Amino acid sequence: MTKIPPLFSLKNVWFKDIIRYPDIEIPQGGVTFICGESGCGKSTLLKLLNNVASYVCGEILYAGKLIEDYEPVALRREVLFCGQTTFLFSSAIRENFSEFYKYRDLSSISDDEINKYLKICAANFSLDAPCATMSGGERHRVFTSICLSLRPKVLLLDEPTSALDSTTSNTVMSNIKIFCKENNITLIVVSHNMALAQTYADNVITLAGGIKRE
Repeated sequence: MTKIPPLFSLKNVWFKDIIRYPDIEIPQGGVTFICGESGCGKSTLLKLLNNVASYVCGEILYAGKLIEDYEPVALRREVLFCGQTTFLFSSAIRENFSEFYKYRDLSSISDDEINKYLKICAANFSLDAPCATMSGGERHRVFTSICLSLRPKVLLLDEPTSALDSTTSNTVMSNIKIFCKENNITLIVVSHNMALAQTYADNVITLAGGIKRE
């Protein structure tokens, strides 16, 4: 049987002479969780995968091609990073969706479509609700909804349920996994929640602490 090549592969990758990553392969499709103690480079790994952060040596391949050989903006639209910091305008939810689509030269989606994505992330708010008055957790769910709606090939989620209770965390992760599977989106999730990883991951990568290079 022919082995399917990994979607991402890391070999001898160092970040700022502080973190040395083990050699890693991430398969195409399914859900991969990145777990490990604080400071081990989980969030940085996601940023390396879409070239928001740079490594000092080694190599990262995406679909068999060095990550730095991709045009950066095109790569980041295809491999979309949804971090813990949200980037929303102060205007209403509907206008936020519209602005993100306008930035990509895409036509805005309907209210029904917006509500569908909000529901996936348990963000059942009025489309007229101003994002400026929302809590950090609410804003993060709205931002995640926008990222999902853009349907990238790869979605990178950094602690997507950190501000949620256990029941809502499970609802959101279940909904996102189902959506990504139905739309052939590879999902890579950083989480400190091992219970979520055990429930929803098809593949788990556990990182150790950083190592200073001599």
